[in-house]
Amino acid sequence: MLSVALLSKWHVHWVDYMNEALANPNISIQRVWDEDAHRGEAWAADLGVAFERDLDKLLADPSIHAVIVTTPTNMHKDVIIRAANSGKHIFTEKVLALSVSDCAEIYEAVERNNVQLMISLPRLVEPYYLFAQEAVDQGILGELNTVRVRVAHDGTVRTSKNPHGWLPQHFYDPVLCGGGAFVDLGAHAIYLTNRFGGKAKTVTANFVVPKGYEVDVHAVATVEYESGAIGILETGFTSGAGMFIMELHGTKGTIVVENHKVRMRLAGSEWEEVNDLPARMLMPMEQWVMSIQGGYAPTICKEDAILLTAINEAAALSASTGGRIKLQGVSAATGKAI
Repeated sequence: MLSVALLSKWHVHWVDYMNEALANPNISIQRVWDEDAHRGEAWAADLGVAFERDLDKLLADPSIHAVIVTTPTNMHKDVIIRAANSGKHIFTEKVLALSVSDCAEIYEAVERNNVQLMISLPRLVEPYYLFAQEAVDQGILGELNTVRVRVAHDGTVRTSKNPHGWLPQHFYDPVLCGGGAFVDLGAHAIYLTNRFGGKAKTVTANFVVPKGYEVDVHAVATVEYESGAIGILETGFTSGAGMFIMELHGTKGTIVVENHKVRMRLAGSEWEEVNDLPARMLMPMEQWVMSIQGGYAPTICKEDAILLTAINEAAALSASTGGRIKLQGVSAATGKAI
């Protein structure tokens, strides 16, 4: 049984990971820590477990085997490295860190201490992604030239029920978040497109920061890949009918995904709905637990985490300077520029 501590209720996905942990027969939630002690104490009371105010004391406890991290994004590097140096396995909300160099430091600590780190990139286990990836790998679409992914919701849209939108106000803090819609929600578009496109060469981004906000609430980036494919990444907190769209266009055909519905059209044929999709793979948390138990190699890997941050970092620079950013090669083995 994996004895786990929950670290922070800051990110909106805390409830998802808590529920996944509660539902997993191999996980036992034993402790709570939160940078907001009042919030953490109430959370621990709801769960019927102890609250620990001192993170170092919690991490030094040998009865705690692993941690689930949903802290502010700017705390990830410090918290994850401290956890790794204490011999704890780590499951973390995306993004891993706000710079490639920070990712490299995290992985150095993780690998030196021989602990398992999993970043939650859940769309990489979904049937629509698995089908599309298989089609690309088998050359069914021919030479892939364009990938467009849109992930958007209405978190900032003001309603009578939510006058400021349903996202917590701290999601607009540029220091805590390291950005706005693109760095967080846009991460899904980034890691999906990276899987299809391969190594990125350049990034150009436009972030919209409305009056009264300090971060982007909707954004678009284009990524040029060494393969010749172009990625179009769209995201936002301002989409009243927000939905997930993924398009893959190649010389022999096209795949379009709308939410979980998949259509495909090959050259010379008509559109067809694809109903025979692969089974969903194990969720990231399930993969994490199995990797700790041994004998299981997760499908979500270090390269996914590092290249996600590389695009995010370049997009932020592009948006702030108005320029086209050339990416240095990033080693998936070290997280460092090559």
